[in-house]
Amino acid sequence: MERYVDTPGGPARVVTHPAAEPRAVLLLGHGAGAGIDTADLTALAEQLPSVGVTVQLLEQPWRVAGRRLAGPPASLDAALVAVTEALAPGEGGLPLVLGGRSAGARSAARCAQQVGAVGVLALAFPLHPPGRPERSRLEELLGTGVGTLVVQGEKDPFGHPEEFPDDIELCPVPHADHSFKVAKSAPITPEEVAALIVAATAEWLDREIV
Repeated sequence: MERYVDTPGGPARVVTHPAAEPRAVLLLGHGAGAGIDTADLTALAEQLPSVGVTVQLLEQPWRVAGRRLAGPPASLDAALVAVTEALAPGEGGLPLVLGGRSAGARSAARCAQQVGAVGVLALAFPLHPPGRPERSRLEELLGTGVGTLVVQGEKDPFGHPEEFPDDIELCPVPHADHSFKVAKSAPITPEEVAALIVAATAEWLDREIV
């Protein structure tokens, strides 16, 4: 099920994977280098509805328009806020969790309190540009104001798991890079990576959110 939503930057596309008996809504945004069809977002959208979590995948206006480069952070946030206002995913007493991968995770962290989200799922959070740890974006994570789970590849050049403070809940993904891809020689398969991400998210939602 898909719907287009008007935002300040143009129409956004939202693809909904509904749970039969929803107990929460998880709205996920994509990164700056790919759309909503990445393996991690797809796995969450396909599998979480079976445990009562409706998943909505947000395709940003720049991607809908066919542009190759993402807009500035403020435009991503404006689109995210507009979508939550138009869809009102938290209506009916259902908790709303914001999330996304990379740039989508940053936007979710920045907007969580504004839209009344109860949690943030940060997939492959870009803690800093590769090789530039002094340009930290940690403040965005610390400022969510809600329960937050970071899922981070052990080989992510945008921030290794050990670079995050101990008080941030984090699920490391063995041998995975920023896209959660693993080498063919790694002792974990892409399917196992996807299963790990889904399981960690479901357990966190059960324990901390719903």
